[in-house]
Amino acid sequence: MGRYPDPNSDLPFVWYDIPGAGTLSQPDWVYFNTLGLFVFDCVVVLFDTRFAQTDIAILTNCRRFQVPTYIVRSKADIHIHNIMCPDGYDSDPDNATVRESLFPGARGRFIAATRENVEENLTKADLPDQRVYMVSNRMLLSMVKGHPLRSPHKIINEGKLIEDIVHDAYTHRCGARANDDNCST
Repeated sequence: MGRYPDPNSDLPFVWYDIPGAGTLSQPDWVYFNTLGLFVFDCVVVLFDTRFAQTDIAILTNCRRFQVPTYIVRSKADIHIHNIMCPDGYDSDPDNATVRESLFPGARGRFIAATRENVEENLTKADLPDQRVYMVSNRMLLSMVKGHPLRSPHKIINEGKLIEDIVHDAYTHRCGARANDDNCST
């Protein structure tokens, strides 16, 4: 488990990276308790192409312990690129016109397929529907570091994810201590 203090000194948060476990060989609550996930202000369930059994276990137990969760699909830019390729995009730098014409449709299909996949998995697990945030590492990193965005039209949910996590963490952590210096926004 990696521990990373937030690089923004205005945010009194620490981020933890817990590696994925693949298929569970133990009851989900044992996995959840062993990792100590019940102590966190929130949990981000990050997936690339499909939900794993451990993702459902984490969501189920976070709900049980009332720990806020965020479902995040990573590599949005790569997935959208992969959708564009069969439609005629070949990654040629001189092919910007084709790329820009194919991007909106591929982006829409990616968003719809991701939402449908998450909804289906949550329903199968008897969990309530929940927002899924689709992000690109490059876009998210640029936003967090305050760098100018080269392609702002490619943003999907990066800004909303940051906003929601920071807001909810302050609310969860500071609700009863609103006048605490570490809790002023």
